[in-house]
Amino acid sequence: MEKRKIGFELLVFEDEKELSQNEQKLLREAMEAKENAYAPYSKFKVGAAVLLDNGEVVIGNNQENSSYPSGLCAERVAVFQAGAKYPGVTIKTIAITASSANHEVQEPAAPCGNCRQSIIEYEQKQGSSISLLLRSEKGPIYKCNSVSDILPLAFNSSFLGDS
Repeated sequence: MEKRKIGFELLVFEDEKELSQNEQKLLREAMEAKENAYAPYSKFKVGAAVLLDNGEVVIGNNQENSSYPSGLCAERVAVFQAGAKYPGVTIKTIAITASSANHEVQEPAAPCGNCRQSIIEYEQKQGSSISLLLRSEKGPIYKCNSVSDILPLAFNSSFLGDS
């Protein structure tokens, strides 16, 4: 038997001023996108801002539906829009912010499993890492260097014989 340990490095920033100007701007755009989220049921708003290699920023926010599976998370709204509007352009960073009308969100919310799988598909397709910036209403800012860090052993096209 072989034993392996899987882990990743998480950078934690206590103040936005510790980030680059571009990262600060991307977080602000995610925060603005969050304000327009449609979350009448959960009262949990999420905003995402995707920075592309060409300098463009594409935003998204969660869109709920009374038939819950019909909604879509902010991260997938932004990533799918980026893929549709700028096909083939590399995604560099995704900033994600979250807040709740019911309570104060203390820690940054990471993407759900569906979003992680969707983002990692783009990371694999483009052959380069997509970094994540995560921020809540208060508290620290998290930075991951790659979505694959938070989704180890991800399913990919090689399982389908499309390596």
